Amino acid sequence: MTASPAGVTKRDLIVAGLRRRILARELERGSRLRQDEVAEWFDSSITPVREALRILEVEGLVTSEAHRGVRVAGVDIENLKALYITRRLTEAYAMERATPRISRHELRKAERLLHELDELSAVGDSAGRNAKNEEFHFFFYDRCGLPGLRDDIEARWRAFPWDLTLDSAERLGDVRGEHAAIVDAVRRVDPAGAAEAVSRHIANGFLQLAAKVTGEAIEDPFDIESD
Repeated sequence: MTASPAGVTKRDLIVAGLRRRILARELERGSRLRQDEVAEWFDSSITPVREALRILEVEGLVTSEAHRGVRVAGVDIENLKALYITRRLTEAYAMERATPRISRHELRKAERLLHELDELSAVGDSAGRNAKNEEFHFFFYDRCGLPGLRDDIEARWRAFPWDLTLDSAERLGDVRGEHAAIVDAVRRVDPAGAAEAVSRHIANGFLQLAAKVTGEAIEDPFDIESD
């Protein structure tokens, strides 16, 4: 397989390109992905396209069915619930570990990221906002002291349907306050408070997304008494 000068393979470029198109809603959920067409998009042969689609299938962004080919994956509410629960558990724990490891000097970067998020929101750049949101969260997860945990969190982020959050303008104000609460807890070196702020943030986002997917409000599946 031919690699770019930076060591990035054609397969990697296709994975990144298709992931971006799906999460920017350029490719709609349920739409078919023809391998020959994808190859044309990326000036590629079929082999790296097939390899890229297998990776995206593992991530949960595409599905492959006999006689139906490959399609952008739909959103299954039960899978989304499981993804939410594991995200909430792992990200809150990573946040708790990261908090005492972050210096005040480092925290200035998180504050800058929040400012950049506000700017992207102000100009209506939804895709850019989602990318910056990921950068903000992984500023903390990168510092949790467990690279394997950080990578596990990233895999779950890749499977989350962020494209369905692009038009959630009503959440912007709440999200801004929730992000500020995370930074404030880290500034106070309050690991439990930071973990709780992240946990609450993830819960609020999921419940709104689940209501959008199902058409009605649902109980929080993180509650052990919820079915």
